[in-house]
Amino acid sequence: MRHGETEWSASGAHTSRTDLPLLPSGIKQAEELKTKLKGRKFALVLVSPMQRARETCRLAGYADKAEITDDLKEWDYGLYEGRSTAQIRQDRPNWSLWRDGVLEGEPIENVGRRVKRIIDRCNASEGDVAIFAHGHVLRILTAVWLDLPPADGKLFALNTATISVLGYEHEYKVIRHWNCPGV
Repeated sequence: MRHGETEWSASGAHTSRTDLPLLPSGIKQAEELKTKLKGRKFALVLVSPMQRARETCRLAGYADKAEITDDLKEWDYGLYEGRSTAQIRQDRPNWSLWRDGVLEGEPIENVGRRVKRIIDRCNASEGDVAIFAHGHVLRILTAVWLDLPPADGKLFALNTATISVLGYEHEYKVIRHWNCPGV
C-alpha cells in the first residue's frame, strides 16, 4: 500500500526524508484502506518509518502488527527534495529521475539493494505480507520483484493510498493487482 496523500504528493514535489503528515484527504484515503482490506490477516506487516506511511498503516488497522524498517524509506532525492520535475527541469532540461538520478542523494542501485532485502524478508515469511511505504520505493520493489533493473520502476505508475498485489502464477513472479483503489 502506498501512503495517503500529503501536501507534496498532491503538488508533485519529490518527498523522501521530509517527514510530512497526511492531508485530511490522505487520512480519509487511509481510513478507506481499512474497509478495502476487510481485516485481512497478514503474517508480516512492514512499514516505512516516515509518519505518512506509519499513519496510513495505523488507519488501515495494522499498526499493532507493523514492523518499522528503514529499508522502506523513500528514495533519497538529495538536492531535489521538495522540488517537482518541472522545477528541476528549469535547471536540467530533459532531466529524468529514472535515467539521471539525483544530485547528492541516493543512487537507484542502493534503493534496489534495500528493496531486495525486503523481498527476501517477505519470501522467508509464512503467509501474505503487507507493506506500507512510498511511491518510488514501491515501484522499484516491483521492478526488482519481477527481476527487472531498479530503473524499470518507471513503468509502474502508483497513486496514493492504493493497493497493489505481487505474487506468483505457478513459478513466475507476477503483478496480481496494480494501483487499485481496492481489491
